[in-house]
Amino acid sequence: MSTVYRLKASEIDLNFLEEIKANFGDKEIEIIVSEFDETEYLLQSEANKNRLLRAVDNVKNCQGLVEVDLQDLP
Repeated sequence: MSTVYRLKASEIDLNFLEEIKANFGDKEIEIIVSEFDETEYLLQSEANKNRLLRAVDNVKNCQGLVEVDLQDLP
């Protein structure tokens, strides 16, 4: 069985550890800790990378922006 937990280090608490114990019981487990870089993940797909880079250019050039009045939000 394999389970991936993605959380901030500050969110690790006794409840999290108890959940791991409940899921794996007395089985031997391996814990690997690695930093997750969302930017790297989002840029892996060439299509997604191109879309994001175009969006960055649009913001830099003030093109295609949508203005929202926060008071209009529920």
